[in-house]
Amino acid sequence: MKTDEDQRSGLMYGFGAYGIWGLVPLYWPLLKPAGAMEVLAHRMVWSLGVVAIALACTRRWAWIRELARQPRRVGLLVLSATVITVNWGVYIWAVNSGHVVEASLGYFINPLVTILLGVVLLKERLRAAQWAAVGVGLAAVVVISIGYGQLPWISLVLAFSFGTYGLVKKKVNLGGLESLAAESTVLFLPALGFLLWLGATGGSTFTSHGAGHAAWLASAGVVTAGPLVLFGAAAIRVPLTTLGLLQYLTPVLQLALGVAYFHEAMPPERWAGFALVWVALAVLTWDALRTARRTKARAAELRAAAAREGPAAPAALAPVHEPAHRAGSGASTPDAPVRDAATPDG
Repeated sequence: MKTDEDQRSGLMYGFGAYGIWGLVPLYWPLLKPAGAMEVLAHRMVWSLGVVAIALACTRRWAWIRELARQPRRVGLLVLSATVITVNWGVYIWAVNSGHVVEASLGYFINPLVTILLGVVLLKERLRAAQWAAVGVGLAAVVVISIGYGQLPWISLVLAFSFGTYGLVKKKVNLGGLESLAAESTVLFLPALGFLLWLGATGGSTFTSHGAGHAAWLASAGVVTAGPLVLFGAAAIRVPLTTLGLLQYLTPVLQLALGVAYFHEAMPPERWAGFALVWVALAVLTWDALRTARRTKARAAELRAAAAREGPAAPAALAPVHEPAHRAGSGASTPDAPVRDAATPDG
């Protein structure tokens, strides 16, 4: 039974994790003049060192032997590492190229993209409210495309890469730190090789711009792993519905930074597109919360019925599943924006 103190501390950890992810656009410009590819490679290399220290402190090594005996999961980890590389690289480039607002849109529409991927790839069935949310989200993309004069490709790449990453990670079924450690291991040698080549060709900034610049680049590992530690602490203390709502803090902060700090343009048509996205997310969240309440009420009714009937009806205590979900798919369900809190890697 979680105490009020657990709930409060969990909320603080959750705000910390999503707050850091939301404010991380302030960090990437500090790494200039390093280019996006060099920053990305340093992030991969130093992340492995940070998560290795974290795992050593918590003595969480048992998963490695189990994972090594499952080639399919290893293959999925290679896939997830590849997808998150695309996500990280595009995000870093977007922030340092003046596209923070468009990047924030990617994480706003990510829950809608996750649902769309569930329908297309997993043949999941949606409720009417979920279809409505997806439809409004598509309309938002059209409106924003008209405003930009082109598809918001940064937003779409970030949303689809992170949505795919989430689906693959659910199949792998590893904790946040363990998953990051495995993915960083996959990426370490290519990233290190790239950095060595960059140094040999005179393109590296790591050793040519002073100790301060080198320290900033090395800190990318902490910026990557730190929020995951906070998120893990929050996840065991507060309901996932709460974390699912907290996840919107990240793109809200990113949008605020893009407009107020980086002074990126927000013409009326772009505000209109964002407003449609927010309407879609409101519908999605309302539907998910309503479904969760109904499921909880139904489970309570079954428990009460089982208590009245005595021990002869233990089957009544079985978990209640909404018919709209496919049991055992291992992938994000249509309620993912609220039940399965995302971890946006900025």
